[in-house]
Amino acid sequence: MSLLDLLTGNTSNQVAEKAENKFGINRNQIIALLAVAAPLIISYLRNKSQDAKEAEALNNALDKDHDGSILNDSSQLEARESEGGSILSHIFGGDKQNVENQLSQNTGISIDKIGPVLAMLAPVIMGYIGKEKQQSNVGAGGLGDLLGGILGNASNQAQAQQSSPLNDILGSVLGGGQSQSSGNPLNDILGSVLGGGNNNNQQNQQGGGLGDILGSFLGGK
Repeated sequence: MSLLDLLTGNTSNQVAEKAENKFGINRNQIIALLAVAAPLIISYLRNKSQDAKEAEALNNALDKDHDGSILNDSSQLEARESEGGSILSHIFGGDKQNVENQLSQNTGISIDKIGPVLAMLAPVIMGYIGKEKQQSNVGAGGLGDLLGGILGNASNQAQAQQSSPLNDILGSVLGGGQSQSSGNPLNDILGSVLGGGNNNNQQNQQGGGLGDILGSFLGGK
């Protein structure tokens, strides 16, 4: 299953429904947040996995706690929310508050709710990575390539799908900043976490767009 399948499929809809019911947040805002948070988390983990100890710790966590069953079992979403908070603290470290502030500003989800919603999403994203790891049969040493491949494949798909329901949602939720982007918000987001290509560099020079903001607080991660 590709990252885009996760973002547009049944799992995404179930997560959005659960979060909408619990937090009273518009479903499209949840889907947009997942579309930003998933590549962001994967990017941070890819960066961490360059360190052998971090890669081993991530490998053990995936083997022990993230087999992908959450993708087909929505009852785990609320049950694992507290675990999600710990996951985010480890992944983002000192960047966590800044990440939450930026995501809150761009999705319109209030700052008091952005953390709990992200905590609900984090085990889903980790479950997706764990499932991909199992299917690819890689260990700690192969995690960096696995995570980079997930992002690269998603970027290729996003470039090929200029017009899509997910891009429509992102465009409506992320608002006016996207007017100066490429018109393909998902591609802009993925371009930012992958380091950006010429299109993203041009966008950065122009200013505006979520990709520009993501790039600013990713700091090259």
